[in-house]
Amino acid sequence: MSRLDLKNNIGAVISLPAANRSDPAVPVNGTGVDLTGYDGALVIIHAGTIGGTVNPSQTFEVQESDDNASFTPVADGDLDGTEPTVAAANDEQLHIIGYKGIKRYIRVSVTAKAGTTPALVSDAIVLRNRGRKLPLS
Repeated sequence: MSRLDLKNNIGAVISLPAANRSDPAVPVNGTGVDLTGYDGALVIIHAGTIGGTVNPSQTFEVQESDDNASFTPVADGDLDGTEPTVAAANDEQLHIIGYKGIKRYIRVSVTAKAGTTPALVSDAIVLRNRGRKLPLS
């Protein structure tokens, strides 16, 4: 194990497990990811093919919290990148967003925005990076 390799210097955590989300009229909230011991995070949203009719779309939002209970949307200034609204024009992609905020927890939320029964297989992973404690070897 090298102190400089990527695998040993990040922590990957699933916030929003892979699932087919059909018409989430209310937000589907991912699990909060604890950033204690890390100075940064990268959110990777993996979107499959969107289905449905009448221009279906689903919107993703990065949220933050001090206590892993009360989450609020992250201010645009604390993000490096844009939270996607996934539609036919930008499905089947990875959407990558950096988190520059100072809260202890972040998570990803998804909500249907338009269309009739917009269905989308998606997931979101948080890569915690710049760990304050490096491996010993």
